[in-house]
Amino acid sequence: MQPVLTFTDSGIYCPAGDFYIDPWKPVDRAVITHAHSDHARWGNKKYLCTKDSVPLLQLRLGQDIAVEGAGWGETVQINGAAVSFHPAGHMIGSAQVKVTVGGQTWVASGDYKTENDGISGQFEPIRCHVFITESTFGLPIYHWRPQSALFKDMEDWMKENDNAGKNSILLGYSLGKAQRLLYNLQHTGRHFLVHGAIYNAHEVLLKAGWNLPPVELITPDTPKERFKNSLVIAPPSTADSTWMRKLAPYSLGVCSGWMQVRGNSRRMNADAGFAISDHADWQGLLSTIKETGAEKVFVTHGFSSVLARYLQEHNIQAEEIKTAFGTEEETTA
Repeated sequence: MQPVLTFTDSGIYCPAGDFYIDPWKPVDRAVITHAHSDHARWGNKKYLCTKDSVPLLQLRLGQDIAVEGAGWGETVQINGAAVSFHPAGHMIGSAQVKVTVGGQTWVASGDYKTENDGISGQFEPIRCHVFITESTFGLPIYHWRPQSALFKDMEDWMKENDNAGKNSILLGYSLGKAQRLLYNLQHTGRHFLVHGAIYNAHEVLLKAGWNLPPVELITPDTPKERFKNSLVIAPPSTADSTWMRKLAPYSLGVCSGWMQVRGNSRRMNADAGFAISDHADWQGLLSTIKETGAEKVFVTHGFSSVLARYLQEHNIQAEEIKTAFGTEEETTA
């Protein structure tokens, strides 16, 4: 029996449907799991994604792309393949792609996390014959604390900064992490000031109807007193930049799963590290694989060899696959 999906130089290909999932080279038809640039690349002739991802793809790839959106669980017939999107919980609009051909169901998960962050949707495990999983944090040392505890830590940190006369700056990826922070810290009543990259995504999401708190764009004319007892959210690329130095005095916090490892916050010259990730931790990966009931698992970007070997040792057919995923969020996942 021909496999439902194959791995090619251009990406994950479906022969029966003649389409690619998250291709890393330009193709005629691309099915996209989410709007991060390592999964949604420019140059494809046609795009299919979730309805929630459409405005985000247009923001990143241009308004003139040929893109269609499908609803959650809606079956789209593409040639000989039945395709549907199911929540991945990674960021707004992120999806797993379920592909069924001739009674065989394969699921390409893209990036996913199993804890519901309140805005990205609850991850939905899908029963399938073959499961393609990421492994960004595929090591046993990665075990996430509940996000409620992490946000409490952030609140306490901000109060300490207020008392010390320092401005609070959190670094978080501009598309996904930033919205998670804004949504879950709005109850603090803080005034939010953001970098332009986050502001642009925020405006698109507000226009699309998402319930996010108001933010203020930081400009060269923003008075210094605006930062006092407020919260600045900026992308990691601004760390130790001229842009950031103008916000002094400040305390810098990095929001990333990599902060789980002691010493990473020091390497980024951060005053605080919060191990909050939009990817599944080790146990999340294992529980998801079990819930799919998959007979075989393909492991992509991250600690793929470790996870594949662990699955093999526990009598699950598994194979490591090299892809071009993971490049956008290597330091900010």
